[in-house]
Amino acid sequence: MEMKIEMETITTLIDTLVEFAVAYGFQILGALFFLFIGLKAATWAGAKLARVAVDRNIDQTLARFIGNFLKLVIVGFVVIITLGNFGISIAPLIALAGATAFGATLAIQGPLSNYGAGVSIILTRPFVIGDTITVDNVSGIVESISLANTVLVGEDGEQITVPNKELVGQVIVNSQGKRVVETQIAIGIEQDCEQAIDVLRGTFAAFPDIDFDPAPQVGIHDFTYGGVILCARFWVPSAQYFQTRYAINAGFLKALRSAGISPLTPAGLAVAAAPAPRSTEV
Repeated sequence: MEMKIEMETITTLIDTLVEFAVAYGFQILGALFFLFIGLKAATWAGAKLARVAVDRNIDQTLARFIGNFLKLVIVGFVVIITLGNFGISIAPLIALAGATAFGATLAIQGPLSNYGAGVSIILTRPFVIGDTITVDNVSGIVESISLANTVLVGEDGEQITVPNKELVGQVIVNSQGKRVVETQIAIGIEQDCEQAIDVLRGTFAAFPDIDFDPAPQVGIHDFTYGGVILCARFWVPSAQYFQTRYAINAGFLKALRSAGISPLTPAGLAVAAAPAPRSTEV
């Protein structure tokens, strides 16, 4: 008797599943197929728009942002239509999503502030990929810009990840693909300053890595006790900043010594700055 009841239960369950499959099977398959096609179309449309934006000379980061935004919009519409095909009302889901978003906003204010700053950077474009920026004593070439952070690459190849909220509102020095070098050299007050300046200017010709647009600058920067401080300002590639700076400094020193001009040392400055002893004779 129990066996018969179990068989009848199984048969009833199978009949119910068959009726459900016949009644809603094509609807479910159609909804899943539409979802699949919609996701593929969203990915294709986003990538296509990003490529068109790049072809129109729009910045790569901004182009990628526009493409991803279009993809999210299409995916949102596809999901809403798919849920409607399943007979699910989206009104309660929208209310639930709103309440969840409000709670999540309070819980993750830090990451959200990075995303907001990322949108601001992408839209206003204070710098783009390939530029050299300096912010808060950190300098490097911009490798990538995302909604959360900006990645810089230093001269030694190190990656510097800067949260976007640390960039917005800060003083950003954007020197494109190069950085300025400022070298100060002190010489004695009795030395020929004009000759020393000409020697320093002539040194630049031996270093092709120097950028001559704008042209290097050499002049009297300041004065000190017993001497004059000369300053040389010139631009070098960001990826070879220290390498080029050290080489040119060595060239400066060699050229000055060859011209008979000896830069003052800290000890020499101290001696020159020391006052002459007073006579104690009556």
